[in-house]
Amino acid sequence: MRIVLMFEVHQPVRLRPYEGRVRSLKEFVEKWFDWPLSREVIKRASKKCYIPANSILLEEMQRARDMGRSFRVSMSLSGILVEQLEMFMPEALESFRKLVKEGDVELLGQTYYHSLASLFSGPEEFKEQVRMHARLMRKVFGVRPEVFENTEFIYNDEIAEIVKGMGFKAILTEGAERILGWRSPTYLYSAPNGLKLLMRHYRLSDDVGFRFSNRDWEHWPLTADKYAGWLSNLQGQFVLLAMDYETFGEHHWPESGIYEFLRHLPREVLSRGLEFSYPSEVAELEPADVISISREDTLSWADLDKGIGAWAGNPMQRAALKEVEELGWFVKGREAKRVWRLLQISDHFHYMFTGTGGPEEVHGYFSPFKNPLMAFINYMRALLAFLKAVRRATSRT
Repeated sequence: MRIVLMFEVHQPVRLRPYEGRVRSLKEFVEKWFDWPLSREVIKRASKKCYIPANSILLEEMQRARDMGRSFRVSMSLSGILVEQLEMFMPEALESFRKLVKEGDVELLGQTYYHSLASLFSGPEEFKEQVRMHARLMRKVFGVRPEVFENTEFIYNDEIAEIVKGMGFKAILTEGAERILGWRSPTYLYSAPNGLKLLMRHYRLSDDVGFRFSNRDWEHWPLTADKYAGWLSNLQGQFVLLAMDYETFGEHHWPESGIYEFLRHLPREVLSRGLEFSYPSEVAELEPADVISISREDTLSWADLDKGIGAWAGNPMQRAALKEVEELGWFVKGREAKRVWRLLQISDHFHYMFTGTGGPEEVHGYFSPFKNPLMAFINYMRALLAFLKAVRRATSRT
């Protein structure tokens, strides 16, 4: 059994309520985006997660090498995350560079702005953000991704066509029962066009990502040896374990024992004769079946339905998504396009979610707004202010 351990690393630039007028695109960026909050979050996540977790991973990779084994992981870093690290925590970015250079890490492709551009009616904006991200990975880390992870694992056959056409050999998405049916996520599949599909084992992934600190969970406390034992009992070709990197120290605080879990997991896995693999290595296996997913059945790793309801499930979200896409017709020039793309960051729509129960708690945990309605109103006001700023800039040229 191969273990594919993947971490998504992303932090948005958040909007804030603003009542005044803005006279330029530069002023819009300064006034409407909450840079102090973004700096605070980046610094906290870097100190509690990125720097210590990167150190643990590198130490364990070197330990595995000394044993003649390999501890391999894959990471998907959004472009806007890298930008903020450069601005606010360059030492954290340097720790990622060191991990990629000296460790065993495969970097994955994604959209530069961790956006919902793949849901737009046309493919060009999505493709441009993927190209932007690829250029950034080459510039900062010296690598070109071979495997793709769309924003929050959003996937369907149309996305597969674009991704394969851009030269990727495989894509990661969710192993949801509504798509798999009787099939298991522990086997490789392919899209109708031949693009390889690695499907996440969401139950085992969420045992770490969401349930690790839950003292009411029947399996608490979750130790590395217990978890590795579960992995060793699986049947199939591989298991994809994918989660937010902030799981380690930010979502689950160090006092929970999450660092120790991360440190000992590779040791326990390797001691059971299992091996770690990159997604690109698993993509060389023979697919067990072909899976077709229509636009109506679009997958993601979010919430209970594993669809796109987290960002486009209610009228507010759909209206906001439609408006920001249509603004693209008016946006010309590098500066305006950058601001437009900042407004495409998926988190803005995540804050507008109106579900209940556990998903509501998750969305509320991340949102800087009092409720989804306030997030929507503020976002739409920001779009209007942005449009006015674009028109002013255009009228002066």
